[in-house]
Amino acid sequence: MGVLALYYLVTLWQVYRTGESDQARPVDAIVVMGAAQYDGRPSPQLAARLDHVVELWNDGHAPLVVTTGGNRPGDRFTEAEASAIYLVDRGVPADAIEQVGGTTSYDELEAVRDLLFARGLHSVLLVSDPYHSLRIRLVSQELGLTAYVSPTRTSPVQGGTAFVRELKEAAGIAAGRIIGFDRLLRLTG
Repeated sequence: MGVLALYYLVTLWQVYRTGESDQARPVDAIVVMGAAQYDGRPSPQLAARLDHVVELWNDGHAPLVVTTGGNRPGDRFTEAEASAIYLVDRGVPADAIEQVGGTTSYDELEAVRDLLFARGLHSVLLVSDPYHSLRIRLVSQELGLTAYVSPTRTSPVQGGTAFVRELKEAAGIAAGRIIGFDRLLRLTG
């Protein structure tokens, strides 16, 4: 039992440290993970991610931005569509943005991989909340991408809420490293 607890605590530390890092560098594409949108308007959490993408775009880190995310029944827009509209309104050229859907981070990153590999591209700079960064980097690597993270620093998910999410992420990552993230998704839904 002590070994499992230590493994979990090390993973929790890695979740925290990765969320505190910024690996911004030149890559083939900046990928922003979706979050809630309301009739085409990004939630504050998604807007924080997108504002960070605008900074990375303006700094010249990649010639392509990939927005991700699906929608709920009855929604007129996907998270990817709402994100693309938001980015265009802030100066990212529409022809530099691709959109992919999905219902989970794994599905979205798999779609990103397929899109990029079809173009002969492989390196990504992943943008999300700090607590989410380690998992999306590991999933991207499992899918064959060369992945770096640049978490937003302005997310409304802070303090105790962020810590609870870090605890959950560490549990999922600990299991995913052992059985694979694809298998974990199939087991947990």
